[in-house]
Amino acid sequence: MRNSRLILRSGLTLAAAAALPASLAGPSAAASGISVSTTGSTVSVVTSACTQTNGSWGTASLLGSREANFAQGRQVALSGTTVSQSAAWSGVSPGTYTVAVLCSNGLSAGTQSVIVSAPAAPAAPTISSTSKPAPSRGVMGGLGGAARDYGPLTVGVGAALVGSGVIAAAWFLRRRSKPYRL
Repeated sequence: MRNSRLILRSGLTLAAAAALPASLAGPSAAASGISVSTTGSTVSVVTSACTQTNGSWGTASLLGSREANFAQGRQVALSGTTVSQSAAWSGVSPGTYTVAVLCSNGLSAGTQSVIVSAPAAPAAPTISSTSKPAPSRGVMGGLGGAARDYGPLTVGVGAALVGSGVIAAAWFLRRRSKPYRL
């Protein structure tokens, strides 16, 4: 009886701990059901919230700062599959825009603001007579954090932290199995 209450209580604690980050995150683009991205002067939107009704997924609208509602923006029909639907606008001038997706069943999949920046001018190549040759070590694939040479103090502190974690875990597990021992 005592064990079942303990398991129930720990299960509820784990469920509350798992739900905490989602409740603290607040509203986001993922929660709204759309994902907007820009590449140069192209704005694209992807959603999976719409269902096909009468052969249409719905429409997406790109609203400028002076456009107040869905019908005033540049509208594009969504295309895609049951997994994801998308739309894109090309030749968008720099500025702040709002992307709104309206599914064919009349429900909004969400809205999200996006900033389109001016294209950067190509940089003029610089010629330097004191340039250094590229390192000969290559990509060093698979080394992860070892690509940077950390000093012995950093490696020693990291090793001490890992060692103390292992010792603490072993002590905790030993104490749980035999609570009358230290």
